[in-house]
Amino acid sequence: MAEIPDALTVTPTEAATPAPKSTSAATVRASVGLVVAICLVAANLRTTLTGVGALLPDIVHGSGLTASWGGLLSTLPLLTFAATSPLVARASHRLGSARLLVVAQGALIVGTVVRSLPSVVCLFAGTVILSAAIAFGNVLLPSLIRRSVPAERVPSVSALYVTVMGLMAAVSSGISAPLARALPGSWHTALAWGIVFTVAALLAWLPRMRDDAPRASAEAAHSPVPWRSRLAWQVTFFMGLQSLAFYTTVAWLPSVLADRGMSSTTAGWTLFYYQAVSLAASSLLPLLTRGRSDQRWTAAGASVLVSGGFAVLVAAPQLAIVACTLLGIGGGACLVLALTFQSQRAGSAGEAAALAGMAQSIGYLVAAAGPLLLGILHDTTRGWTLPLGVLAAIGLATAVAGHGAGQDRHITPPSR
Repeated sequence: MAEIPDALTVTPTEAATPAPKSTSAATVRASVGLVVAICLVAANLRTTLTGVGALLPDIVHGSGLTASWGGLLSTLPLLTFAATSPLVARASHRLGSARLLVVAQGALIVGTVVRSLPSVVCLFAGTVILSAAIAFGNVLLPSLIRRSVPAERVPSVSALYVTVMGLMAAVSSGISAPLARALPGSWHTALAWGIVFTVAALLAWLPRMRDDAPRASAEAAHSPVPWRSRLAWQVTFFMGLQSLAFYTTVAWLPSVLADRGMSSTTAGWTLFYYQAVSLAASSLLPLLTRGRSDQRWTAAGASVLVSGGFAVLVAAPQLAIVACTLLGIGGGACLVLALTFQSQRAGSAGEAAALAGMAQSIGYLVAAAGPLLLGILHDTTRGWTLPLGVLAAIGLATAVAGHGAGQDRHITPPSR
């Protein structure tokens, strides 16, 4: 595949010869343009999903769904991610990453519109379509960053797009319900508000298709999915277990706090606080780890903070703010690291796409089990002590996976 011109990379020859000012200005514009295009895609990776939680009571009531079907609607995106992610690497070899992103953004627009139509069938069909489109963006961004950004800037750019993704997720959670009350069409219209950013991302990537071309089939064969790599499995389990903690927290934290005596309004704001702390942590992590290639203890330490947050909810539920602070700091750091590892641990853009496909297909399948597992444990024990204790133990398992995934080396391609 012809690479998208890397405006951020300077070759030795270019370094020896001062570039004209006009060339330098064009380089800066191209660099900024690429980062903006990446962030526009990132803005769409959670926006259409997180608003569903705030609208779910209205959706269930308005469409006549049972609570079980409403739960399936929340889990369906994760299952779609798991099913779709392995297809992305091969598709990017055939079409080119920029072209595939354009197709994915177009599919996201279609899925968003279909989901907002007044039909239960359209609600579920649109959710599958838009979730598949998001899965392509999830996998392609680490590959694009690995190919287009110098190695020392990969953590910073990864943190930037994670910050944008988290910010838009929090905004969507906050404004979806008010929009449903203010706009004609109620929750149907509110489900589609994020389409504005999808159109912007589509327009940003259309010009980049000119510099993108499919890879030759011979080259594509050099980047198989690294199923036999221990490091790849460590990256995969770290991705999956930290995602499980996040999606389980988002799904059940208000219920946990409400059962412990907190009002539903306060519980909702506590969840918002958790997301805000997570966003701040993901933004600050690159500043604290700049120049450090070995991230073993950073990943392990962040995971232990998550485990500690769940432990506080068990032992001292009245300290919910302390628990959410620990969960937010640890979870925000883990998310940045999980996505960064998918770029850093690969030796090439093709390997990054293959690794990201593996990490996200298995990872989101693991994450999808989290909310369901917690609900089953709660129904079985009639309390939250065992479920939260299990999450604390999973946090320690995440630390083990993160310690392995954070080592400064690349996956070893299988011998041919």
